[in-house]
Amino acid sequence: MISKKFVLKIIVELLLHIIFWIVVLVCYTYFFGHNTDNISYVFSFSLFLMPVTIGTTYTIINHLIPKYLLKEKYLLFLLYCIYTIIISAFFITISFFYGLIFLSSLKLEGMAPMTRSPFFLFIAVYFVVFVASAFSLVRHNYKSNSANRELQHKVLEAQLKLKEQELHYLKMQIHPHFLFNTLNTMYGFALKKSEETPEMILRLSNLLDYLLYQVDKPLVSLKQELDHIKDYVTLEKMRFNDTLDVTMNFEDVNDSIHIAPMLLIPFVENSFKHGQIRNKKLSIYMKLTYINNVVHFSIKNSVYSSSENDDGIGLSNIKKRLSSLYNNNHELLISKDEHWHSVELKLNTSKTKNL
Repeated sequence: MISKKFVLKIIVELLLHIIFWIVVLVCYTYFFGHNTDNISYVFSFSLFLMPVTIGTTYTIINHLIPKYLLKEKYLLFLLYCIYTIIISAFFITISFFYGLIFLSSLKLEGMAPMTRSPFFLFIAVYFVVFVASAFSLVRHNYKSNSANRELQHKVLEAQLKLKEQELHYLKMQIHPHFLFNTLNTMYGFALKKSEETPEMILRLSNLLDYLLYQVDKPLVSLKQELDHIKDYVTLEKMRFNDTLDVTMNFEDVNDSIHIAPMLLIPFVENSFKHGQIRNKKLSIYMKLTYINNVVHFSIKNSVYSSSENDDGIGLSNIKKRLSSLYNNNHELLISKDEHWHSVELKLNTSKTKNL
């Protein structure tokens, strides 16, 4: 069924075409009426010239331009333009004889001065054809650019939705993994009926608040991320007792520095999960500095030389999140030797506002 919007569009376009050709007729009458008072002659002559003007114009803008020029078939376009000019020149010449024979009774001096030479007729007709063709090309270019912008907008929207879904999926993978390790620690203390269990519950409550409510925000303060790292480390110290040696060297940062949530904690979690006791200690060293809008975070944990390099799901997911969120605005270096598993991360926070 044809919509009202479509019908209205056709009517408006038809009216615009009619107005354009009325303007052309008026211009013809004014141009050919130069130095003559015989308006009836000039109007009749201009009216007779209109069909060849209209035919030539629509042949070029509706057939030759879209079929050959816009498809970059330049030789064919040029060839058919020559054919069109030859045919139109024939009808323009007929218009000249129409004015000479029927309007001035074969008296050249009876013709309007501007119609006595076919040269002026050619100029008038082909000028109108040129203007209409130029307008058609501009209109097509505008429509093409609008269509490209709309397509790009749709592609960007689709990419954004896909990115959001991917990040949501990655977060859903991180949440159960993070909770599993933390609850495992609490379970061990509950079995022992330790007096430190209430403190563990408080620490876990803080972590859960961060995990369930803050992590869905696009950005959190770096200070907030570091505070929850400290809560996590406190919980792990309770679990490991004297077998844990953790050193945290965090530079004081203000609340104006923001990063994506859950970017640093998985590295810490990974160190506890895959780190190994060496010389009766699980040793973990962390350091964070903030220099020229760049966060420098490093962490290393003790391992055996014979241990396998298993990064776990947490570290695998954080790599994907870094790639999606920070793209070229981060550097991640992971290395391992016979004693240490090390991670060094650099984040350019000057680009964080665009996340």
